[in-house]
Amino acid sequence: MGDDSLIAPLIAADPGIGAGHDIADIQHILTTLRTHLGMDVAFIAEFLEGRRVIRYVDTRRHSTALRPGDSHALPDSYCHYIASGELEGIVPDTRQHDMTRTMPVTDALDIANYIGVPVHLPDGSLFGSFCCFDHQAGSKLDQRDLDLLSAFADFAGRLIGKQLQQQDQDRPIRERVLDTLEHKRLHTLFQPIFHMEKRRVVGFEALTRFTTEPYRPPDQWFADAHAVGLGLALEKLAADTALKTAAPLPDSVYLSLNVSPEHLLDGGFLAGLEQWPAHRVLLEITEHARIDDYTALREALAPLREKGVDIAVDDAGAGYASFQHVLELKADIIKLDLTLIRGIHRDQGRQALAAALIRFAEVMDVRVIAEGVETQAELDTLRRLGVTKVQGYLIGKPMSLEAALRLDNLD
Repeated sequence: MGDDSLIAPLIAADPGIGAGHDIADIQHILTTLRTHLGMDVAFIAEFLEGRRVIRYVDTRRHSTALRPGDSHALPDSYCHYIASGELEGIVPDTRQHDMTRTMPVTDALDIANYIGVPVHLPDGSLFGSFCCFDHQAGSKLDQRDLDLLSAFADFAGRLIGKQLQQQDQDRPIRERVLDTLEHKRLHTLFQPIFHMEKRRVVGFEALTRFTTEPYRPPDQWFADAHAVGLGLALEKLAADTALKTAAPLPDSVYLSLNVSPEHLLDGGFLAGLEQWPAHRVLLEITEHARIDDYTALREALAPLREKGVDIAVDDAGAGYASFQHVLELKADIIKLDLTLIRGIHRDQGRQALAAALIRFAEVMDVRVIAEGVETQAELDTLRRLGVTKVQGYLIGKPMSLEAALRLDNLD
């Protein structure tokens, strides 16, 4: 019944893939083998402190009594006896077998026939079991099927071993991020956005800084948080802190917030903006942000757009996604990236690219802000190219709320 060639593509795709891919691959293994054997359910369980914990499940039907995270006493499961060698790997009719017919799990999960093998980690230690079962007896399983299941279990064990190793490596990072979240070890600084024609500050970009030692750049904090599954939680805390801190700013200026697509798609993001007038909020979506579903993001942005919140594409000129982001999201503002602005007064290529982006913005009726302006020569070049709004160290470094409120050109 089995076909050993089924495992070849999976083995070929094995080395070097990350934990996120590994999870998808393990799920693919379950689906492939369950379908090949014609069984109703396939699962991988971990043996943990005397219990069998279901980690992965694939089923023929959507309804099943088995779910990831389910936990049962290990001696109450077939898995325990498969691993100990007390139960053979194939049970063609569980209700005719001396051991399985009296076990409560047989009726609880409606197990008619069964095939299972242990799962070992790369170091040889026992992780748990890889099993399949049917709700009707009669499947013609043989040693070839058992050998194939063992091969898949070995491959799954290697992937799980990589996951566990990655979890060990990530644990210090996760603990560090959790500590920052719990104790709110961050604060907000404000960098002014200056309108050259109006000769006044018209807005501030909220920038998150972390109050931990040793110092680590903000982008490293957010990258680490996303790597351990806490990125959205950290983004929420940063946005909430910025909005709360910025409350005393005068009505004449707006607040610019950096927001990821993931954060925008989160249902709770709107709640944090309820106390802010729409004309005082600018949401910056980085050019580097990967957007998998523009339709979903547009739908999430629709309530904000209806209120009058502006959307900016940040870091324009740093990559290739700027134009698509602007077109798909119907952005109101393009922010020219500091890597484009740096030394623009002596680089014709940078000037040409900036001019193209500015012209594109004019055609699309989109405003432009140049960030990263550090010298008078850069400022003069941008003014000549038609830019009216700028930010950067020449205009003002990131500053505390108190320093921002002391600026003499705020209304």
